[in-house]
Amino acid sequence: MKIAKLGLIVLVIAVVFVYNGLFVVDQTQQAMILQLGKPVKVVKDPGLNFKIPFLQQVSYFDRRLLHYDAAPAEIITSDKKNLVIDNYSKWRIVDPLKFYQSVRTESGAQSRLDDIIYSQLRVELGRETLIDIVSKVREEIMHKVTVQSNDAAAAYGIEVLDVRIKAADLPRENEKHVFTRMQAERQRQAKRYRSEGEEEAIKTRSHADKERTIIISEAYKKSEQIKGEGEQAAIKIYADAYGQDPDFYDFYRSLQAYSKSLGDRATVVMDRDGDFLRHFK
Repeated sequence: MKIAKLGLIVLVIAVVFVYNGLFVVDQTQQAMILQLGKPVKVVKDPGLNFKIPFLQQVSYFDRRLLHYDAAPAEIITSDKKNLVIDNYSKWRIVDPLKFYQSVRTESGAQSRLDDIIYSQLRVELGRETLIDIVSKVREEIMHKVTVQSNDAAAAYGIEVLDVRIKAADLPRENEKHVFTRMQAERQRQAKRYRSEGEEEAIKTRSHADKERTIIISEAYKKSEQIKGEGEQAAIKIYADAYGQDPDFYDFYRSLQAYSKSLGDRATVVMDRDGDFLRHFK
C-alpha cells in the first residue's frame, strides 16, 4: 500500500514536472525562455519544446507582420507651411532577444516606432515644399523614411517594412486662409483665361471681317467687270444691228417713245413742227 501511494505521488510529481516543462510554439509565434528573469534561449521554430519546470518561464512574441497606426502629428515644410501628417507602418519582430531587452512589449515597441518614424518624417518632409509633398515626391519620401526607420529600429530587434502617409492635411486654423488664397488664385487664372479667350476671339473676328471685306470686294469687282463686259457686248450688238438700217431703227425707236408717252387718255402739248412728231407728217 505504501509503495502504491509512493508510486502515485511520484507519478503526480512527474506529470506536474512534464506539464510545466513542456511548451508549444505556434507557427505564428516565436518564444524566449527566461530563467529568473534573464533570457537564456530563443525559440523561433514552431513545435514542442522543453524548459526547466518552475525555474524557467516562456515569453511569446508575434512573428507575423504587425500594423501600427500613429496619431496625427504636425510638421513644418521647407516653405514654412504647417502640415498635419497621419501615417501608419508595417513592422515585425526579427530579434526577440533585442526586442525583450529594449522594449519588452508590443506597446513599448510602438512607442519607440512612433518616435523613430515621426523624427524621420519630420526631417524628410521638412526638406520639401507643401506642393511637392502633396503632388510630386511622396513615394520617394516614403521610401527614404522606411529605410532610415528600419536602420534605426534594428537596435530594438524590429524590422520596419513599410511606412505610408494616410493623410496630409492643413491645420484647421489655416484651412480658411488657404482656401481663400486658393480661391483668389483660381479667380486670377480664370480671369487670365477669359482675357486670353477674348483676345483670341477679337483676332478671329478681325480676321473674319478682313476676309469678308476682301471676298465682297473681289466679288463686286468681278460682278462689275462682268456687267461692263456684258454692256459692252450689248452696245456692240445694238450698234451692229442699228448700223444695218439706220432709218428703220429711228422709226422703231420713235414708235417705242410714242407708246410710252402717248398712252390711254394721255394729253401731251408739244410743237407740231418738232422733231418728235416727224413720222406723223
